[in-house]
Amino acid sequence: MDKLKNYDVGFSGLKNGKHHFRFKIDKTFFQLFDTEQEFSDPKITADIALDKHSTFLEFIIKTCGNVELICDITNKLFRYEIENEIKILVKFGEDFDDSDENVITIPMSNHAFNVAQLIYEDVMLSIPMKKISPEISDDDLEILEKFSPKIEEKEQETDSRWDVLKKLL
Repeated sequence: MDKLKNYDVGFSGLKNGKHHFRFKIDKTFFQLFDTEQEFSDPKITADIALDKHSTFLEFIIKTCGNVELICDITNKLFRYEIENEIKILVKFGEDFDDSDENVITIPMSNHAFNVAQLIYEDVMLSIPMKKISPEISDDDLEILEKFSPKIEEKEQETDSRWDVLKKLL
């Protein structure tokens, strides 16, 4: 049994038009991906809007909620709000192809589309590289800057051969 099967959006049997699905995302969801996360205690909702057409499917995936991050400066936990939306066009073809980031091709024989990977990527891309708690004040950042090591800039000596070439310009 596929461990991500709970995140299949079945479109076979649905009438053309708009349909809505909702998934609650917590830490068990991220454990399915066997990767190490930079956050803990996710409380996220993924709202899926499917607009079914006769020859293709349009998905709008909205993720909102929060995760717990560790501040890079204070090393303390803080809650970080996540809100993101992606739009994906799913068309039918011979083989699966996700080489285009906005268009995914699935085999014509499929009756459902799994949104787990899209939800996962959406959340992971919402996590900032630099994690700074909103409780950090400007004064704290100034103190940190004051005591951080300074890099002295040395005057660069140019090679005299380049000076001759610069004169040609």
